[in-house]
Amino acid sequence: MTEERAVDDPQSKRWEAAEEGMELLHAGEADQAIDELLQLARKDPQNEYAFHFLGHAYFEKEAYPEALKSYVEALKLAPGYVGAMLGAGQTLRMLGEYDRAIRMGQRVLQSQGNDGDALFLVGAAHFQKGENQAAKRYLERFLETSPELEVALEVEGMLQVIRGEVLPFPGAEDTVEN
Repeated sequence: MTEERAVDDPQSKRWEAAEEGMELLHAGEADQAIDELLQLARKDPQNEYAFHFLGHAYFEKEAYPEALKSYVEALKLAPGYVGAMLGAGQTLRMLGEYDRAIRMGQRVLQSQGNDGDALFLVGAAHFQKGENQAAKRYLERFLETSPELEVALEVEGMLQVIRGEVLPFPGAEDTVEN
């Protein structure tokens, strides 16, 4: 595919339209990103990227119901959108909807094999449910994906709790998100 053809591709155009909101989000400007992405979603309600990154911005603000709604909209437009599935799954986990979060993560694993983000999602949700053996399986597989140090240390901490080496800390369900 030539670069000219890629720019004319409707999916590429939708991605480009969402770039300003993505940049604001990456710069830590979640409120501005929300404004930008809401504007884009109103202008182009078929833009799955607007809804996905809007979900991410709401997640950053801990506005989980709004985040979930945005991720679901992205998935209505693009049912196979892995990023939106993972975002929805992490949001469900933060809302305490562990079974639904696990199902979402497993859906990603069915299509993506050993996706690190999905392994973390499923393992963390099982851990939060107290299903230690299932959590251990997924979290150990997650560590095999060579994750970033911060998340790897968090997962090592969960595994230490599972093995009985340390006691869980208060608020153990509030974990770092990918």
